[in-house]
Amino acid sequence: MLEFKWVYELILFLYGLSIIGYFIDFVQNNRKANISAFWLLSMVWVLQTFFLLSQVFVKEDFPIMTVYDGLYFYSWILVTFSLIINRLFKVDFLVFFTNVVGFLIMIIHISTRAQNVLENRGVALVNELLVIHVSLAIISYGFFTLSFIFSVMYLLQYRLLKKKKWDAKLFRLGDLTKLDHFSYVSIILGVPLLLIAIILGVVWGYVSTAVFYWYDSKTLGSLLVLVVYIVYLTLRVIKGYQGRTIAIFNAAAFLFLLINFFLFGSLSNFHF
Repeated sequence: MLEFKWVYELILFLYGLSIIGYFIDFVQNNRKANISAFWLLSMVWVLQTFFLLSQVFVKEDFPIMTVYDGLYFYSWILVTFSLIINRLFKVDFLVFFTNVVGFLIMIIHISTRAQNVLENRGVALVNELLVIHVSLAIISYGFFTLSFIFSVMYLLQYRLLKKKKWDAKLFRLGDLTKLDHFSYVSIILGVPLLLIAIILGVVWGYVSTAVFYWYDSKTLGSLLVLVVYIVYLTLRVIKGYQGRTIAIFNAAAFLFLLINFFLFGSLSNFHF
């Protein structure tokens, strides 16, 4: 079932993009992001359905007889429910988290089947999960870094305005509203990428031959970084925090990110 390795990679790629789209819609109530996420998820459903039907009609085997085959059917069911709910109802919270769970189940199915069925190619596929995990984590850190820079520029601009220093620096820093918005958008993009990276890392840890520890310093640190930035979004979206207060919080969040990357990374048992 995993001979079409690139198709499964495409499914995960489209699924990941869909989660990012639903997350943006969940946070911003962005209709365009919702529509894009819906069609991306529809493509995932089409590909999943193709493999499901080929298993049923070509191999004459309904994929529920083993735990890992059942995971594939479970993932397909969640995608189907998610599309129906998204189309008929407006329950953003449910749609987003349903897709996160479905994405996790799909990764577990693919990586575990790869290890058990494809031997060397399966090992290569599982190792690719590690590469994608690290890449997405670093990209998310890049977005958080941009957000931090925008916040620092905001605070500097705010300070110049307070002191009424009307010089060239003031105009080159940019508008306060735009700096605040760009900082916010950078975190909206960074959070789902880090979430997907953590999911991939956890699955890789369980299905690979490497020793995985939930209590590893870098693992816990990455989870805490995600929580800190989710708190940022909660303060911003639900509590309505903006401007100087949220910029200071963002600067503190980035400081914790640096501690996780350099200090926790050096103390980790298996992270670099």
